[in-house]
Amino acid sequence: MFPLFSRKDKGAPGAEPGLKALLRKDLELTRSRWTKALGVFRARPKIDEALYEELEARLIEADAGVAAAASLIETLRKAQRDKRLEDGAALEDELKAALVALLSPLEKAVDPARAKPFVILLAGVNGAGKTTTIAKLTRLFQSQGLSVLLAAGDTFRAAAREQLAEWGARHGVTVISQEKGDSAAVIFDAIQSARARGIDVVLADTAGRLPTQLHLMDEIRKVKRVMAKADPAAPHETWLVLDANTGQNAVRQVAAFDEALSLTGLIVTKLDGTAKGGAVAAIAREHPVPIRFIGIGEKAEDLRAFCAAEFVGALFE
Repeated sequence: MFPLFSRKDKGAPGAEPGLKALLRKDLELTRSRWTKALGVFRARPKIDEALYEELEARLIEADAGVAAAASLIETLRKAQRDKRLEDGAALEDELKAALVALLSPLEKAVDPARAKPFVILLAGVNGAGKTTTIAKLTRLFQSQGLSVLLAAGDTFRAAAREQLAEWGARHGVTVISQEKGDSAAVIFDAIQSARARGIDVVLADTAGRLPTQLHLMDEIRKVKRVMAKADPAAPHETWLVLDANTGQNAVRQVAAFDEALSLTGLIVTKLDGTAKGGAVAAIAREHPVPIRFIGIGEKAEDLRAFCAAEFVGALFE
């Protein structure tokens, strides 16, 4: 079973056996950069300004971003003063704790029982992995005993509709689709159909778009408005699917889509194949939208609820 809830939430299921070990392997490329940051403590046993300057540079190289790196350094300086630390090695645990504290606010439980159907709108740029992520979410919700309906809202690409139809058939779920028509109409029909069938969860796909494509950003705003006509509370969640390979550009994507859609969550994909996973720290510092799930592989089960402590543990252990 794949928990929908972060581990810190009351009543949340525990982590799967070996999850930390799996994350450690899947985050290997990102971990290599954070290991260099830890190396500063060993190379410079004396706590001085040179140590802090080199560490800050290493954190920026690890894609933490300038603002997050500066914030982490300030936290370490305070810990040094308050605890009267003198040895650089003593700062290692302080850095781990500071990073966990920075990322922990991004943990937030998903509660699909608060509405029926529980409608999730998914957005993202081209190639972020939206359609594959929807397939993984379908399996995850089904593992919780919930019924799912898919809305093929990417009406621009026939291949996207076909891929979603294939995933729907594989998982035994209905896919609402149209060869022609607009995304808003497809998703409106999907919500109406889900209500009539007593479906628990609707996953609504949308076409990939860049934040700079203003007409497409206007279109997805329209999609959200039309969804509210089918259900005044819909969408109950609006998630941005982010490719971890985008690094610091991820922060700009989050800001742009949040402005357009008022995001309630992120799904960070492809963490297993990038050295830029440290960008989650930049998101946490500069535009903290909850990270609902992380993608760490191609298999359906490779979608995991985000847990700050496990993520940091995988980077440093």
